[in-house]
Amino acid sequence: MKKESSAILLRIFIGESDKHKGKPLYMHIVEMLKEEGIAGATVFRGITGFGKQSYIHTTSILRLSTDLPILIEVADTEENIAKIRPKLDEIITEGLVTEEKVKIVFYGS
Repeated sequence: MKKESSAILLRIFIGESDKHKGKPLYMHIVEMLKEEGIAGATVFRGITGFGKQSYIHTTSILRLSTDLPILIEVADTEENIAKIRPKLDEIITEGLVTEEKVKIVFYGS
């Protein structure tokens, strides 16, 4: 069975060393998203990247970084994304969040 709908794709760009109350920020965000009933989230760990300060973070053995880029992707309804935005505002102190409208094609029974 195939089902199509529109949604919002939320991308949260943070650093691996970012913390919230002593816990990795990405874990705190994923747990909060689950508690809020968000459809799903995926965390990606980047191998190289740079941000506002233009410092390159990389997995290169010559420049081993302890603060690699982290990307959290979330796709859900516009209403559900709007519901979690204030909570993200409270816990993200440094990073970048993007939103875009997407078409979801869900395959399943």
